[in-house]
Amino acid sequence: MDDNKNVEEKVSLITRNLQEILGEDRLRPILEERDLVIYWGTATTGKPHVAYFVPMSKIADFLKAGSEVTILFADLHAYLDNMKAPWELLELRTQYYEHVIKAMLESIGVPIEKLKFVRGTDYQLSRKYTLDVYKLSSVVTQHDAKKAGAEVVKQVEHPLLSGLLYPGLQALDEEYLKVDAQFGGIDQRKIFTFAEKYLPALGYAKRIHLMNPMVPGLTGGKMSSSEEESKIDLLDKKEDVKKKLKRAFCEPGNVENNGVLSFVKHVLFPLHGEFVVMRDEKWGGSKTYIEYDELEKDFSDQSVHPGDLKSSVEIALNKLLDPIRKKFQTPEMQKLTRAAYPEPTKQQKGASKGSTAENDEIVPSRLDIRVGRIVSVERHPDADSLYVEKVDLGEAQPRTVVSGLVQYISAEELQNRDVVMLCNLKPQKMRGIESQAMLLCASVEGEKRKVEPLNPPGGSAPGERVFVEGYENGTADDELKPKKKVFEKLQVDFKISDDCTAQWQQKNFMTKLGTITCKSLKGGNIS
Repeated sequence: MDDNKNVEEKVSLITRNLQEILGEDRLRPILEERDLVIYWGTATTGKPHVAYFVPMSKIADFLKAGSEVTILFADLHAYLDNMKAPWELLELRTQYYEHVIKAMLESIGVPIEKLKFVRGTDYQLSRKYTLDVYKLSSVVTQHDAKKAGAEVVKQVEHPLLSGLLYPGLQALDEEYLKVDAQFGGIDQRKIFTFAEKYLPALGYAKRIHLMNPMVPGLTGGKMSSSEEESKIDLLDKKEDVKKKLKRAFCEPGNVENNGVLSFVKHVLFPLHGEFVVMRDEKWGGSKTYIEYDELEKDFSDQSVHPGDLKSSVEIALNKLLDPIRKKFQTPEMQKLTRAAYPEPTKQQKGASKGSTAENDEIVPSRLDIRVGRIVSVERHPDADSLYVEKVDLGEAQPRTVVSGLVQYISAEELQNRDVVMLCNLKPQKMRGIESQAMLLCASVEGEKRKVEPLNPPGGSAPGERVFVEGYENGTADDELKPKKKVFEKLQVDFKISDDCTAQWQQKNFMTKLGTITCKSLKGGNIS
């Protein structure tokens, strides 16, 4: 009876706060015989930020449950994912990750001597592993490999073969690390289902997959190393933490996509078992919460003010960050940080770069414009003037696009139509539905406004790149930053010529098959 209770306690610790578990039916039988063996992997790419405390606190749960835990520094994966970590920096970044992850674990009281740390290149370059990669590539379809990596591997116009290998290597890691379960974020789900499908094809067992929810960033979307405003770095100074939290999305009463509340739920409560909202006596004084649900209810009811929540999280977060900051103040650690993440060199004029951090030149090659095919059109459920379209852009899944075209063009005319899409604007919600791209149209103002979607050349394929003459070789930004207004500055010079060709500064928009046109709106604008 005690053994059963012990198993239930372990199950509770292992599964609490997870969003989903694949293979949960296999969990208890293992625990009835022995402790669970789990691994968590992290690709050594951008600098870890405070959202990494979410998996760290879950690893603490696993250890409390008596599990054997391996942390994999996936250095080879970092290189395969569109070379996010250049080969010459791979070793240095892996060293940085090892120091910073250990410092995070120590700051939350996890005994690191109970953990096993492994680098991917310790075993992924062996003869046996390499042979298994080849075996796997003989049974995996290109479609399945691309689909599996869609949420994790960086999506680019012309995918590299390395990105297709990525999911297979992650699947094989489960066998070579000899684990019962792999732990990761819900964004890893497609890779996990890929592993469940294909490992048995090589004679290997299916593993259990434990998935954390994705914690919103400070701006409300995913917290990302590549989006400065969405994250707090582990080495940020206290004044920077204060500044970033002050700007964080934390609308009164809104508990959705609230990164501040999510941090309390997934990090501070599991670590401390309570959370104290500090506030002045005239506003009711400080209050200690033992259950997260009670805090969420009080915030939803607006009896907890966003300012009090933010200042309380700031205090708790700085306590976690202080020992990490201290460790990285040593000359040795500062030298490693500079070497692993060197300051970017200034780009030469005309050089292409996938982000705007080093290149502020306003040129059309920074726009990710592609041919799209509308595969479905529906009226927006909450807005009479809007369509909700699914658009094939040559990616693993169609994108959802919201367009205000109801009064200008029928749904039947849009269905299965080839169109021109701007694909690297920051996604935004339009009456509750997130629009993930913009359908580009010609328009003429007048007594009655006229609008026509731009037309790609006949025979174009979804995903085909659209460029401006003379700017064929540039690389688009990963995402256009709203504050930079790159699109808006370029759009001023978008025009339709007298022969109905779309142009920027009298240079044609094109694909490899010809020019982009509209049906009849000569001299029109493009938006």
